Amino acid sequence: MVRSIVSVLLLCFVVQFAHGAQNNIDGVRIWPSPDNTRVVFDMKSAPEFTYFTLKNPLRLVIDLNNTSDTAKLSGIENSGDLIKKLRYSTPKNKSSARVVVELNRNTKPSLFAVTPDGAYGHRLVVDLPDSPPKPSPTLSASASTGSVVIDDSTSARDRDIIVAIDAGHGGHDPGSIGPAGTYEKHITLSIAKKLEDMINRERGMRAIMTRGDDYYVSPNRRPEIAREKKADLLISIHADAFSQPQPRGGSVWVLSMRRADTELGRWLEKSERHSELLGGAAEVINDKSSERYLTETILGLSMDHSMATSHDLGNKVVEELKQVTSLHKRKPQAASFAVLTAPDIPSILVEVGFISNPQEEKNLNWSKHRERLANAMFNATKRYFKQVPPDGTLWAQERANNRTHKVRSGESLSLLAQRYNVKVSSIKAANDLSSDVVRVGQVLNIPRT
Repeated sequence: MVRSIVSVLLLCFVVQFAHGAQNNIDGVRIWPSPDNTRVVFDMKSAPEFTYFTLKNPLRLVIDLNNTSDTAKLSGIENSGDLIKKLRYSTPKNKSSARVVVELNRNTKPSLFAVTPDGAYGHRLVVDLPDSPPKPSPTLSASASTGSVVIDDSTSARDRDIIVAIDAGHGGHDPGSIGPAGTYEKHITLSIAKKLEDMINRERGMRAIMTRGDDYYVSPNRRPEIAREKKADLLISIHADAFSQPQPRGGSVWVLSMRRADTELGRWLEKSERHSELLGGAAEVINDKSSERYLTETILGLSMDHSMATSHDLGNKVVEELKQVTSLHKRKPQAASFAVLTAPDIPSILVEVGFISNPQEEKNLNWSKHRERLANAMFNATKRYFKQVPPDGTLWAQERANNRTHKVRSGESLSLLAQRYNVKVSSIKAANDLSSDVVRVGQVLNIPRT
């Protein structure tokens, strides 16, 4: 009888203790990006929450059931301007916490709980889509006429070859982590910025970044950014990893045919985006009965061209990479990476090495090695576009203005420069030559004076 009473009392105590146990906020992180700000609350256990928004002023209010409000919310690093501040407010009851996110702009929040994964425990994730106001064109008055001039700096560069550079991972997604603690996201961003600088210094080329800082961009969003910026090419930069430390070397990846067919079908289903892919061709497709057939044909041709370009460029990147680092794969490999799925933009993914290999992790932490890797990608890209510049670009126009000459036995650059009345340096620049050596049968572009 006594044992039964004790058992009941213990059971009641356990139930009461479990019911009264509180959740805690162990930490808060803010990850701003150009089109989304993510707030992550690290929780002691799975969060139970509700939320609502308020106006005048704009606020997101989050009620966390059975949670203490002792965690510090001030002084959290935040490089964005969507969130004004985080603070507590009066909770619904004594056992709950009410968190208020003060906002500078309107947004449609999305909240969801995440279960423990690797080094991370329970989390409450708050996504705040953002469309920051775009700066208006600069207005300036002409000193001589008094007229107003609109300064649109992008219009003068519309004919540049545009290369979208995608630094893998970012923000709350560190990517792979090396044995010494190196984050892949930091390596990829550093190489991407070096490549960006090289491309922007090259006349007739311009780089755009899918992410320019340490924030998260979803893999599916990255090719969309490239399309919005009218990119001629997308290069995604990553660092490989494996469960064992032995694998090493760089590799280049392109979209597999199986994924390509799937993506083509997906794009065909999104009829509202046909004109986005087809450009001027969409204007002549008026017959509804034949629209799908024509769309499929045009998109299929576009996909074939993009994949052929990706393979050609991929081979050139492999040629350049082998002068900088060892290779894990000596030919471009095909895979189903989400970042490669744009059917109208040639896309490659470059694995710069295995961050899980201690020696390669050390190499990737060396700034000079990262610069050499960026230079390899730049040289391959430049070589490709010198051969087949996109229509309407400055390089295409210059190529059209050039003459060609097939080198014969006994001919040299100095002899050809004298014959065509141009400088040796001009011929070398037009053909991207690093030396004065030419071979018999080589076709050279001869620039006009």
